[in-house]
Amino acid sequence: MAMHYTPIFFLLFLSSFCKSDDQLTRTKPLTHDDILISKGGDFALGFFSPTSSNKSFYLGIWYHSIPGPRTIVWVANRDKPITTPSSAVLTITNGSQMVLSDSKGHNIWTTTNNIVAGGPEAFAVLLDSGNFVVRLSNAKDQMWQSFDHPTDTILPNMRVLVSYKGQVAVSLVAWKGPDDPSSGDFSCGGDPSSPTLQRMIWNGTRPYCRSNVLNGVSVTGGVHLSNASSVLFETSLSLGDGFYYMFTVSGGLTFARLTLDYTGMFRSLNWNPHLSSWTVISESPKAACDLYASCGPFSYCDLTGTVPACQCLDGFEPSDLKFSRGCRRKEELKCDKQSYFVTLPWMRIPDKFWHVKKISFNECAAECSSNCSCIAYAYANLSSVGAMADSSRCLIWTGELVDIGKFSMNYGENLYLRLANTPADKRSSTIKIVLPIVACLLLLTCIALVWICKHRGKMRKKETQKKMMLEYFSTSNELEGENTEFSFISFEDILSATNMFADSNLLGRGGFGKVYKGTLECGNEVAVKRLSKGSGQGTLEFRNEVVLIAKLQHKNLVRLLGCCIHQDEKLLIYEYLPNKSLDVFLFDVARKYELDWSTRFKIIKGIARGLLYLHQDLRLTIIHRDLKPSNILLDKEMIPKISDFGMAKIFGANQNQANTIRVVGTYGYMSPEYVIGGACSTKSDTYSFGVLLLEIVSGLKISSPQLIPTFSSLITYAWRLWEDGKATELVDSSFVDSCPLHEVLRCIQVGLLCVQDRPDDRPLMSLVIVTLENESVVLPAPKQPVYFDLRNCDGGEARESMVNSANPMSITTLEGR
Repeated sequence: MAMHYTPIFFLLFLSSFCKSDDQLTRTKPLTHDDILISKGGDFALGFFSPTSSNKSFYLGIWYHSIPGPRTIVWVANRDKPITTPSSAVLTITNGSQMVLSDSKGHNIWTTTNNIVAGGPEAFAVLLDSGNFVVRLSNAKDQMWQSFDHPTDTILPNMRVLVSYKGQVAVSLVAWKGPDDPSSGDFSCGGDPSSPTLQRMIWNGTRPYCRSNVLNGVSVTGGVHLSNASSVLFETSLSLGDGFYYMFTVSGGLTFARLTLDYTGMFRSLNWNPHLSSWTVISESPKAACDLYASCGPFSYCDLTGTVPACQCLDGFEPSDLKFSRGCRRKEELKCDKQSYFVTLPWMRIPDKFWHVKKISFNECAAECSSNCSCIAYAYANLSSVGAMADSSRCLIWTGELVDIGKFSMNYGENLYLRLANTPADKRSSTIKIVLPIVACLLLLTCIALVWICKHRGKMRKKETQKKMMLEYFSTSNELEGENTEFSFISFEDILSATNMFADSNLLGRGGFGKVYKGTLECGNEVAVKRLSKGSGQGTLEFRNEVVLIAKLQHKNLVRLLGCCIHQDEKLLIYEYLPNKSLDVFLFDVARKYELDWSTRFKIIKGIARGLLYLHQDLRLTIIHRDLKPSNILLDKEMIPKISDFGMAKIFGANQNQANTIRVVGTYGYMSPEYVIGGACSTKSDTYSFGVLLLEIVSGLKISSPQLIPTFSSLITYAWRLWEDGKATELVDSSFVDSCPLHEVLRCIQVGLLCVQDRPDDRPLMSLVIVTLENESVVLPAPKQPVYFDLRNCDGGEARESMVNSANPMSITTLEGR
């Protein structure tokens, strides 16, 4: 066992000598096996080899907390690789310098800080910013820092020298290859002709790509965005004679960097933790035509299109088809002729300019206008130059304009370009501009007049139709004197809403006709009830329903949105209810399970509240006369809404009941006194409600083939089970095991009370609601219905006699919407 643990103990013993702190001191040099890690763990410093095949080693800094291959941000000995890594050591000398040497004492790399012999002891520390600094033990200022000696990468808040005493400083030098950190061909630094205004990428000694000229926003001409975060390049002036630039991050970016890679591409990147990769925020050059002066003189690289391409400036034309020699003027400038300046927005302004200092914009424009040799100018207020004495930037051009770019909005700046012009040219240009504008205005005027005429004709047609409909409904005697308001919808609008009554919009059909789904111009979904010519719901019922339901506003009553009469067409427009009618669920073997007891109980109470509103809460009393499951519609929340008021009867304030010779309704739901004698009252609706309640509890129709053959209807069947103490057998099997039986039995008792023969024995709807919502209310025992007695005698003959003696009945069915 001891032999198995010995190698593990030996490795732990060796690892105790490996440094993983953030400091280097005289007594603790850095060897090949050591690594320094910044206090926050973001960066590491140590020896690395670019690839396994490359045997050379380098001292460098990389991101420590990012997974995957190392991202190197700084290399010390990039042009002097270490060939024997085991002999390499990084030390701090007595002179406070850092020295990278081998076992033979050869110095491979050393810092250039001032030597302080015999002074305080120095140490080096790797900061969380990625900066490796040398400090004295008694001072906070650093004697040397890696940020002053970048290789190919710039980190946030790194101050990079652009020029010193007017002399350009090389900021970055790219790697020679993807796995070779030695100095490559591409470098980046200030432009010798204007070191404080623009930055250049060089390929050897030749210009390769140029940044935007300093315009008061940033060195590169804008703010680069990455999702909700941004990277902002800012310029500043250091103390002394050096000019610097730096970039900062905002918006919560975790890691960001600028790099010049071995292909000459200058990129700004940020780390995406979700993708575990670096995301490019911006890069330069952006396209082949974005290389320095690649489009030739007086041409620009248009970066606004899908495919960047060379284009001529305004007033210029290509010198050849391939832009190999740029562009030439359409009309040459002459000093004795008039000229004018055209504004070109969002441009990367040309190279090779003259910088005129300490003048205003107007003075800059005048300076160029008065000089025949000046062909363009640009101006910016350098608000971010910090300590620079001159905050103005007037640039003028007197020769060829080269290396121009055009960007999308909010990037680049205005370039004012001089073009030749004469008074005749101005008139010609004015005519060319004015004529199309006048033609467009005339065309728009004609279109507007045609639209106004059509709109007025349509409005007159609608007004005529509305007037006819008002006269049609003014003959309603039952609501005479009532101020009824409802919407009239044109037949054309209904045709458009229902797609010409397309079969794909058909919701259902019944004895009255068909119901279609439609969408009005305002976007509201509606149900359009189209009455057929042979419908049992005739002119009287149609007028009655429109005038009546327009006045009713209740949660449990369907809402009529409008109506239309067009020749033989009679149409009602209702709110659209997606769950159709109650019978669609109640009597369907598959869908009845969607109605649990809580939903059914909510539907029962909603119907009761709707009837109470009709019977007692209005100034007039309204008897529905056709209450049944197909006339109970359900909205998306299964809230019931009573519909189809074509058969409704209206009583005056002091009228309780009436007799009619025209009995209408649906057999089985009509009360005995109404069927036999035509006596109509609120208790007639109570009877229909009782039948509907028993159907909801049992899931059976009033005349169901599932019933025992000896029972004539659901009422007699329910009474027998109640009388025998077996009322629970009436409960629908789809919810009998999951419902509160005392609540269901109370509903059965209320239903039997509502279907009693004598109207006076039936409860008012106000009492029904109180009974359903308050279990403490004591209910009387229901009386035996007459239909039960008819069964015990010659029931078949009696029923036949009763039906034949009844007046003709109108059967109405409104499909759900």
